[in-house]
Amino acid sequence: MIEWQPVLLSVKVALVSLIFVFIFGVAAAYGMRSIEFSGKSALEAFFALPLVLPPVVTGFILLVLIGKQGPIGRLLSETLHTQIIFTPYAAILAATVVAFPLMYQSAKAAFQGVDNNLEDAARTLGSSEWRVFLTITVPLAWPGLVAGLVLSFARALGEFGATIMVAGNIPGKTQTIPLAIYFAAESNDLTLAGAYVLMISGITFFLIFGLNVWAGRRQGAMPVKGLF
Repeated sequence: MIEWQPVLLSVKVALVSLIFVFIFGVAAAYGMRSIEFSGKSALEAFFALPLVLPPVVTGFILLVLIGKQGPIGRLLSETLHTQIIFTPYAAILAATVVAFPLMYQSAKAAFQGVDNNLEDAARTLGSSEWRVFLTITVPLAWPGLVAGLVLSFARALGEFGATIMVAGNIPGKTQTIPLAIYFAAESNDLTLAGAYVLMISGITFFLIFGLNVWAGRRQGAMPVKGLF
């Protein structure tokens, strides 16, 4: 029998992490587009690390940082008398870290596709940088930002390696769908594991399918230049 707690927790974790991923991913992408400085390439490589490193490695690094003896974990323990290790907050942190590169790369590509002349024209007319960003840059980059959101949500929903390192597999507390699949298969309950696989695969499929349909309709609705 399917337990719905892993499903609900996975969706909650993915949605909450998506808020942080969007804010930090968009801010980082826009900042890297607008500012030139030495070490920029190294910082971009650092941003991409969670995408190319094995998730277990990312989880180990997070464990070192937020564990009881880690700098962040010790700071939280001494100042707030709390720990986030092996809690749903740790799962959110893991999902945020591994999904961030997808949002960052999508936002970066979207911002690079924005015509700088339009932004400069708005500045010439007296618009502030914040107004230019909200009224010119974001609307023009929106398709790429939406793609980043969908991909980041799907990545956060399916996160396993980093999550098990910092959140563990605590039924009813930190067990997400990927963890439920792994431990159901390990206990030879292939029916339950298969049900969770179909569920997460279906959610991911319809997210990507919906994105493709939306992008296709938007592309079809755009006027074709040069016909008249």
